[in-house]
Amino acid sequence: MNGKIIFYEDRNFQGRSYECSSDCSDMSSHLSRCNSCRVESGCFMVYDRPNYMGQQYLLRRGEYPEHQRMMGFSDCIRSCRMIPTPRGPFRMRIYERENFGGQMHELMDDCDSIQDRYRMSDMQSCNVMEGHWVMYEQPHYKGRMTYLRPGEYRNLREMGNDDMGFSSIRRITDSY
Repeated sequence: MNGKIIFYEDRNFQGRSYECSSDCSDMSSHLSRCNSCRVESGCFMVYDRPNYMGQQYLLRRGEYPEHQRMMGFSDCIRSCRMIPTPRGPFRMRIYERENFGGQMHELMDDCDSIQDRYRMSDMQSCNVMEGHWVMYEQPHYKGRMTYLRPGEYRNLREMGNDDMGFSSIRRITDSY
């Protein structure tokens, strides 16, 4: 199933709109601002800067008539990435230090507090082997988010999120 999201310049789905069914690295050529959106199908990560940078927020099917209150954005969604439909197993390794150094733990399920579960003082790198994940700044899936797809992340501090730390991790599933 493909995703579909519609962005609107004004609140409550008013004004010019832009429909998107795939990744969009820079929405400024389509809309001057974005104050509401509707996810008709699928799941999208939206970003407040072009090229999938800056603050991120995961949007599932639903309506967001005044999304900046919930997300902390003003009118600055500037890029979006469609998240593939979740399938199969989930597996990632988290590391205490950059470049896969220090303690290592393997996750196959959500973790509401990295510090409590693994007694890790910090998490600075990871290897996502299977599945798509969201990391959160605070325990219990709160605070700023960072989307991770399969791949190696040697230094999480350099991902364009103002040196943010991570305290919880959740799989992106149908029941997310």
